[in-house]
Amino acid sequence: MERRRLPYIDSMAAALVDGTGCIVGWTNAAERLLDLSAAEVTGRPVRELLADPGHRPRRTRNGWTGDTEVRTGRGEPMAVCYRVLPLAGEPGSPRHLVLCAPTDRVVRWSQDHAFTRELFLQDRIGLAVFDEQLRLVRTNTHLLPYSGLPADLGGHRLADFLYPKDAEAVDELLRDVLRTGRPVVRAEVLVRTLDDPRGGAVMAIEAFRLQTPDGRVIGVTALFGDVTEVHRSRERLELLHRATAAVGSTLSVEGTAHDLAAVLVPALADHAEVDIAEAVFTGDEPVVGADGRLTLRRTASAPPADPADGGGPVPPAGPAGPPGRAGARGPAVLVDADATAVAVDDPPAMTAPLRARGILLGVVTLRRAPARGPYEPADLDVLRQIAARTALALDNARRFTREHRAAVGLQRSLLPPAESETAAAVTASVYLPTDTASGIGGDWFDVIPLSSARVALVAGDVVGHGLQASATMGRLRTAVRTLADLDLEPDELLVHLDDLVSQLVVEDEDEDGEHPDDEDARARREADPVGATCVYAVYDPVSGRCTAASAGHPPPAVVGPDGRAAYLRINPGPPLGVGGLPFEATEVEVAPGSVLVLYTDGLIEGGAADLDEGMAGLLTRLERTDFGVGLRRAGREIVAGLPAERLDDDVTLLLAHLREVPVGATASWTIPADPAAVAGVREAATRQLEEWGLAELVFTTELVLSELVTNAIRYAGGPVEVRLIRAAALTCEVSDPSATQPRMRRARLTDEGGRGLYLVAQLTQRWGSRYTRNGKTIWAEQALTGGL
Repeated sequence: MERRRLPYIDSMAAALVDGTGCIVGWTNAAERLLDLSAAEVTGRPVRELLADPGHRPRRTRNGWTGDTEVRTGRGEPMAVCYRVLPLAGEPGSPRHLVLCAPTDRVVRWSQDHAFTRELFLQDRIGLAVFDEQLRLVRTNTHLLPYSGLPADLGGHRLADFLYPKDAEAVDELLRDVLRTGRPVVRAEVLVRTLDDPRGGAVMAIEAFRLQTPDGRVIGVTALFGDVTEVHRSRERLELLHRATAAVGSTLSVEGTAHDLAAVLVPALADHAEVDIAEAVFTGDEPVVGADGRLTLRRTASAPPADPADGGGPVPPAGPAGPPGRAGARGPAVLVDADATAVAVDDPPAMTAPLRARGILLGVVTLRRAPARGPYEPADLDVLRQIAARTALALDNARRFTREHRAAVGLQRSLLPPAESETAAAVTASVYLPTDTASGIGGDWFDVIPLSSARVALVAGDVVGHGLQASATMGRLRTAVRTLADLDLEPDELLVHLDDLVSQLVVEDEDEDGEHPDDEDARARREADPVGATCVYAVYDPVSGRCTAASAGHPPPAVVGPDGRAAYLRINPGPPLGVGGLPFEATEVEVAPGSVLVLYTDGLIEGGAADLDEGMAGLLTRLERTDFGVGLRRAGREIVAGLPAERLDDDVTLLLAHLREVPVGATASWTIPADPAAVAGVREAATRQLEEWGLAELVFTTELVLSELVTNAIRYAGGPVEVRLIRAAALTCEVSDPSATQPRMRRARLTDEGGRGLYLVAQLTQRWGSRYTRNGKTIWAEQALTGGL
C-alpha cells in the first residue's frame, strides 16, 4: 500500500558520498530500487556500482548529471538518470548528494512536465487550477473568450467576475468532482461576465481532481473550451426540426400560426408575431392590392397579447413588418407583396415572409431583448427555412379549409333544417362534422311529415368520409323520403332501402371491374366503401305509439316525462347493403311529452373504450339534461359532454319532443257497404266540424267524403271506416278492406265517372293512400283556416 501511495519517492534513490567517492549514506528507497542494503554498500566507492566504471558525468551549473547503468543486487543492470549535488559542510570534508531514478521514469516525468507546461501555453483552450476551496491558483491566458476578467486571477473565485447564476453552475460541477473524484466530461455551461452579461459563451468543461502522492485532495483542474458556435448550430438545427414537426401537426390555419409562434419563443426570440392574410382563413388565395401591398391580420403571438390593453403597440421590425397591434385576429396591417427576410440590430428583430408557390400568405416577426445581443446571419437563415416550411403547412391548411368547407356545405345542404315543428313533434338537431384529414362523414337525419298527423324520424350513417360519403348520403336520404311518401311500414321501407344500397355496391364493383388493373379504382373503393346503417321510426300522435326498425344502427332512446331515459328494445337487422335478410319492426307506446332521441355512433364512440360504456354514458347525459330550456339548447348540452380531443367521426343528434292529438280532436264512424249510408256520414261530419268551429270546411269535406266513401263502397265493399283528425290540418280518412290502390285519371267528356279523385286533389292541399293490415286507407288534408 505504501509503494502505491508514494510512487515518486519509491522511484527516487538517494545516496550520500564523501570526498573520496565512498558511500556513507543509503536511503530505504535506494535499497528497494537497487535491491542492495545499506550494509552492503556503505563504505564502498560509488563507481563499484556502475556497469561502466569509466563513465564520466556532465558538469552543470549546480553540480553534475548524466545517465548510465548500475548493478543491482539481483545481478541485472538498470538504466538510470542521476544528478550529483554538492552539499555545504566543513572545509576539507566535502560531501555530495547523489539522486538517481530509472531512466524510463525520468522520461515520463519529463513528458509530464512538458505536457503541463505546454497545456498552460495553449491559446485555444482555457485551463484553470483550483484549490480545495475553489479559489483560482493558476490559469492560462485563454481562460474565457471575452473581456471582463481581472488581470490577475490568482486567489479569485468565479463569482468575482462571472454572472452569479453561471458561476454557481460551474462551482457545482467542480464541487462534485472534489467530493466524488468522478471527472466531468464535456459539460456545457453558459458563461457570462459581470461586465458583459449579454449573450455570453457556451463553454464545454472537462474537470478532474488533484491529489498528492499520499492521496490528499488539493484541488481540481478544469479545461474550458468555447463551443458557442457548435452549440448554437445544434440549437438551430433542433429548432428547425421542432418547428417542422409543430407546424405540420395540424390542418388548421390558426393552429399552425399559434404552433409557429410557440416554438420560436424562447428558442429564437423573446416575442414572436405571426400575421396571416385574411383570405387564407376561408381557403382562398390572397390577392395583392393595386398598390402592391397585402392586408394581413395578427393571428398569433407568443407570449400571448394581453387583451386588456388591446394587444399593445407593435414596434417596427424592418420593411417587412410595419406597425400594427397584437392580439388574436387583430386589426389589419399592410405588408409589401415582395417582402423579403430581413434582420435589424437595434432593437434586435427579424422578419420573414410566409410564401408558398410564389404566393405571400403572411409574415412572421421575431424580437428579443437587447441583452441577448443582435441576431446573426445564421439566425436569419434558420428563420427563412422555418418560414418556408410553415408556408407550405399554411398552404396545405388553406386548401384543406377550402375543401372541408365545400364538403361541409354540401352535406349541410343535403340535410333538413335544424329545427322543425309538426302536429306530432317539435324537433331540433345538432350536427358536428368530423375534424379528420379524411373529411366529413356521411351521417344524416330527417324529419318527414306523414299522413294522418304522423311523423317519420330518421337517422343514418354512411360508411367512409369525404365527398363520396356525402353524395351517397344524399342519395339515401332522397330514397328514404321517396319511400316514406308511400307510407310503408318501417321494416318494409328498410327492405327497399337495402335493395337500393345493394344496387349501389354492384354498380361500384362493375365500375371498378371495367379496369381490373386500375389500382387507383381499387384504392378508391377501399377508401370509400358503399354501406350504411339506418334507423326509421314512425310516431302516431293519435294512438301515442311509435314503430321503429333498425338496419345495424344504434337504437333510439326515449326520455320520459319523469326524466328517466331508456333505449327502445329493437332487434336490429344487418347494415344496409348486406341483402337477403329481413328487418323487424318494434311497436311501443310512448307517453305524451316524451323526447325521442335518434343519433349516430359518433355520439357514443367519442373517446369511449367500449360501445356499451358509450351508450350508458349517453343515457346518463340524457337524464341530466333539462329539456325544459328548449330542444336546441338541450342538444348542445348533450354534445358538450364529448371528449375534448378532435372528433374521429361525425356526430348527429336528433331530438323530438312528442305531442299527442287529444281524443276530442278525432271522430270516427263505421258504415256498411250501402250507398244510402253516405248521407249519414256527411251529416255526422258536418255536426263534428261545426262543433270544432270549422264550419267553413263543411262544404269541401262533404264533397271529399262523398267521393271517397262512394268509391270505397262501389269498388271495395264494406265495412268502411271514416275518421276525421283535427291537428295541424284537417285529415279525412276512408279505410276499406281492398288492397287495390286508387289511381287518378283524366275523364273524357262522355265518361260518367272517373272524376272523383280529381275533384279530391283539386279541393285539398294533399291526398294519398297507404296500405294497412286489413286493406288500405285513402286520406286527404285541408288547411285549417280558422286556427286550432
